[in-house]
Amino acid sequence: MVETGRCPWALSDEALIKYHDEEWGVPLHDDIRLFEFLALDIFQAGLSWRTILKKRENFRKAFHDFDFATIANYNKKEIEDLLMNSGIVRNRLKIEAVVNNAKCMLRLVEKRGSFDEYLWSYVNGKPIVNNYRTYGEVPAHTSLSDLISADLRKEGFNFVGSIIIYSFLQAAGIINDHILTCFRHQQIQENYYEK
Repeated sequence: MVETGRCPWALSDEALIKYHDEEWGVPLHDDIRLFEFLALDIFQAGLSWRTILKKRENFRKAFHDFDFATIANYNKKEIEDLLMNSGIVRNRLKIEAVVNNAKCMLRLVEKRGSFDEYLWSYVNGKPIVNNYRTYGEVPAHTSLSDLISADLRKEGFNFVGSIIIYSFLQAAGIINDHILTCFRHQQIQENYYEK
């Protein structure tokens, strides 16, 4: 049985509750914030969101507030320094993926105008609103995340499998997957969607 009022994944921890109540599913249109969410989803793969949220400020400091233009210029020494930083997830493949993806972001932004325009073009600028009754109904990926994942890989991005991309689309508000009994399902539509 689902507890009425909030998505069940956000009931056990203050950091998760705050993230759920204030950020998750809110439509994002800022390229640096979008890059932050994508990077955090990459670091979260195989770990809990609680772990990532507790380290979020450390990630922001370590990665220059996720300014992808700065990260794109990281060299081997900076990558080695990140691997020594106990405040973040020290996974070489994930760190190198974020640096690589920053370079890809610069090229994509140059080509498409912004990451925001690129992403939102897949949904014609309008969030997808799902109406799931239980969190068990929410898919791990969809044809949309499959498509975006494949396109990002063509652009040279790493660590952007369909499951990571679906999670990213949920977090960035491109998909509203708050369940129907969650107060944020309707609240986000009322407060953040164009009338």
